Amino acid sequence: MTQALSAAIATAFKLPREEQDVLASILWEEIASAEECWRDRVAGSQSVLEILAAEAIRDFDGGRIEPLDEHE
Repeated sequence: MTQALSAAIATAFKLPREEQDVLASILWEEIASAEECWRDRVAGSQSVLEILAAEAIRDFDGGRIEPLDEHE
């Protein structure tokens, strides 16, 4: 957990229970929204990834790929 999230949660612990429940509800909504946004972005990038993968395979098959030398 990051320090920022830890500090926010520590502050939330000091709130009355009703306010903690409201904050929890808001946090759950934000998490769900972020997950949905991530799924949409990944789904939208599939065609780009497929194009890049096909290009990499063509380059490999055509001998245009050189091995990486991690020691240079």
